[in-house]
Amino acid sequence: MNLSTIKIIKHLSKKKLNISFAESCTGGKLSSAITSVSGSSKVFSVGFITYSNKSKIKILKVSRKIINRYGAVSKECCLKMVQNLSKISKSDISLSITGIAGPGGGSKKKPVGLVYIGIKKGNKTLINKYIFKNKGRSYIQKAAVNKSLKLILRSLK
Repeated sequence: MNLSTIKIIKHLSKKKLNISFAESCTGGKLSSAITSVSGSSKVFSVGFITYSNKSKIKILKVSRKIINRYGAVSKECCLKMVQNLSKISKSDISLSITGIAGPGGGSKKKPVGLVYIGIKKGNKTLINKYIFKNKGRSYIQKAAVNKSLKLILRSLK
């Protein structure tokens, strides 16, 4: 639990908003960060860990065409993940994360540490691309969670 998560819960509660997540490379760490705060049940709607391509297709309704053409770690996939999460959850704020946490799975085009984070609030959707330093799987996952928390806080201001 950190200060950001406490602030997020307070802001969401005060504004009577709820939030949902679709996580891939972070494996539920963002949902865990939020639910570690007392009072989160009032604002946290749902968290999906859609780690496999199959789950992205089946649960989040990301089209197979998008995954085949652009890959699961892409702006296009992240966008569909957050858009469809928003439809499924009916949350005020939806956030999706997809990336390569390593140690394997990277390439020249898509290095270990590449993470896309999508956030949708109302009609506004933003997809952010980050390349975190390859300091290990845990570091990349934590960096992605921390960046997500900052994006949520920014969206609440």
